[in-house]
Amino acid sequence: MQKRGRPSTKPPKLRDGFYIELRSQGSSGAIKIIRKNMQEVEKAIDQYSKNKVVKYLGQVKDGQWVDGDNKGQKV
Repeated sequence: MQKRGRPSTKPPKLRDGFYIELRSQGSSGAIKIIRKNMQEVEKAIDQYSKNKVVKYLGQVKDGQWVDGDNKGQKV
């Protein structure tokens, strides 16, 4: 089945929450995972760090990074 219509040009927005990045060992591709609070982030880091490379990206609130490497920047 073929997609119809014009492709979107607007970049996706990140929802409010805490983000971590997961990638496989030696891989260049990564995925972002959102959690609602810091306790869930710590639990996810413990869970995924056994077989993935995990990086804490920071918290997003109202379209701005609150902490992490991108602190103060827009999403």
